[in-house]
Amino acid sequence: MSDSESAKPDPALPPYLDEFFAECDEHLTSARHCLLALEPSGNQPHVDRAVLEELFRDFHSVKGLAAMVGLRPAEELAHQMESYLGALRQNRIPFSNQGFAALADGVRILEQVIGAHRTHAAPVDIRSAVAEFADLLPAATADRAAAAGGAPASAGVAPLADVRAPENELNAEQQARVAAAIHGGQTAWWVTFTPSAALAERAINVNTVRKNLKDLGELLFSAPQVLAGGQIAFRFLFTTTAGEAAFAGWQQDGLSYTPVSAPAPGTPAPPTAGSSRAAMSASSTKQAGPANVVRVGLGRLDELMRMVGELVTTRAKFDENLKQLADQLPAAQWRTLQENNGAFDRQIRDLREAIMRTRLVPIRDAFVRMQFVLRDFTSDPHTSVQLQLVGEETEVDKLIVERIMDPLLHLVRNAVSHGIEPAAQRLAAGKPPAGRVVLRARTNGQTVVIEVEDDGRGIDAQQILARAKTLGLVDEAAQPETTNILDALCEPGFSTRDVVDRTSGRGVGMDVVKNVVEALGGSLSLWTQVGQGTRFTIQLPLMLSIADALVFEVGDQTFALPQSFVQEVFQFEPDTVMLLESNEIVYRRGVALPLLRLASLFGLASRTSAASYALIVGDAQDAIGLVVDRLLGLREIVIHPLDDPLVRVLGIAGATELGNGRIVLILDALSVVRGLGHRHSAPKPKPTEPARDRSSRAAASPVSASHE
Repeated sequence: MSDSESAKPDPALPPYLDEFFAECDEHLTSARHCLLALEPSGNQPHVDRAVLEELFRDFHSVKGLAAMVGLRPAEELAHQMESYLGALRQNRIPFSNQGFAALADGVRILEQVIGAHRTHAAPVDIRSAVAEFADLLPAATADRAAAAGGAPASAGVAPLADVRAPENELNAEQQARVAAAIHGGQTAWWVTFTPSAALAERAINVNTVRKNLKDLGELLFSAPQVLAGGQIAFRFLFTTTAGEAAFAGWQQDGLSYTPVSAPAPGTPAPPTAGSSRAAMSASSTKQAGPANVVRVGLGRLDELMRMVGELVTTRAKFDENLKQLADQLPAAQWRTLQENNGAFDRQIRDLREAIMRTRLVPIRDAFVRMQFVLRDFTSDPHTSVQLQLVGEETEVDKLIVERIMDPLLHLVRNAVSHGIEPAAQRLAAGKPPAGRVVLRARTNGQTVVIEVEDDGRGIDAQQILARAKTLGLVDEAAQPETTNILDALCEPGFSTRDVVDRTSGRGVGMDVVKNVVEALGGSLSLWTQVGQGTRFTIQLPLMLSIADALVFEVGDQTFALPQSFVQEVFQFEPDTVMLLESNEIVYRRGVALPLLRLASLFGLASRTSAASYALIVGDAQDAIGLVVDRLLGLREIVIHPLDDPLVRVLGIAGATELGNGRIVLILDALSVVRGLGHRHSAPKPKPTEPARDRSSRAAASPVSASHE
């Protein structure tokens, strides 16, 4: 099938395309989970029937959805995958590792086809995937396809005259319910509805048909189908005690029907024990779930968060006004207003958290996709890699899950391509022959922490620095002791490979990771040890628009810094500050901490006081104490990012309003630590310096940039 033959979506359907993409995403996510459950069954005599049934239904649903929007490539590929699974269900072919690989590739290509349709990109070629399934299908199936003229027309669905769906359309639970209804004296019917413009003018559509069938009996099954010539129809299975006379006039309403025969004598009843119970349970769970779920677009949730943000600002203004009335009201009235204000504050916070919870989804979906990525990059027979998932139930904002997918892809790919050694080398080093990549996720207060760790060869700082010099990314005089290796890795164009292969060599990847993480207001850190492994740590805020922040003053300017970035706040005396090569440091728990005075950084007149405060931000060698004049407390703020490049200032992430009418700038701790802060950080002490100064070496490892 050529790209030019792809059918264009019906112009009347675009308003429903969002629903189409959401439905497809759900079914493909379910398919990925099913495939992971089926993988151990490759080349085994027995396959989990419940998982096979669910996987079949997922591809059948995708096929019907694709047909309804005219997406022929997705429809045809899903049909081929459905045919292969149908042959497996009927025990006509065994389940093989080759079949699993074809299904995994098929899911990936289906996702690409649907994604291209969403973004109006060039159509994806599915011919190789379709041919792969054709090779897997038994000869009888191939002969039938050839007799039909090669590729199945419109996904190979039977024409209207054949209104009875194949028996394998029904899962075990539905078959059991049909048999029970027939044995109980009811009649089961297959009904096919073919919509038309004339019927629509008479207010007869699929919704009215579905309602009428439910009024007559119990609806057990419904699915769209594409007829010969591309016309769309809908097929229903329902049971009823009503006679055929109740169907009078149905033909004029676009309906055709035929009864379902009772099971022949001696035919075993649908199994109810063992694996069949598991199949019914799995089916029931899948069908019962959507009954209590309402799909809501992120745009609507964003609007709710915007409204809550306005409530937060209004409450802050009310709080400021209330303070001005403290001396003008009787004590009893003042206490009452204070109590109401406190209740108002708690209710807004509860509302904010409730809306935020509606945006949270388990990071499991992103982690599961990495398992398929790992399969794509471990084709080398000499290298074996196992992926371990920890904390996949951790809930993260849906937007973060979508945006973090590419960074995780790059980190996992790099772990396999650069980190894991061949089995022979691992055995020689006393390691297990199979490498290990661990994906971890956890929450830490208002921060989500994601780690990608491998037990491979680690990162050699000397080699990285030499490669960066060869590529002209760092100065020739740079030394490992004074160079941040993570910054070198994240330079655009950096690569340790001279030859491009499937996994690496193009000089893109780590810069993408860094840019995406920083755009989400997070930080990236690195720990590595040669011969032991590497760990990348991503820290991201749980909430992107509203946060608890520490408010402070520098000179006459008020700033805010999200609490998630502040590791510690401490007070120090001026006489405890020492100079080291024109840089100020103060010792904190026996370790030298560089100080950065925000007044000097932003050109503000600092206040003179007996004591100063330092906000510790960053980790390990990147930790810096930001010196401020006065702490105002913890406040809930609405973050308004500065997106306009004409007003963007290095070190400032956005602005907010505290309620007194003044605009407060939000400090960008990440750029201060990684950019501006490097110019003020203390270098590694020389051996000739005092012994207590040399104690700062513990914080100066050029590679170990994350907490242990």
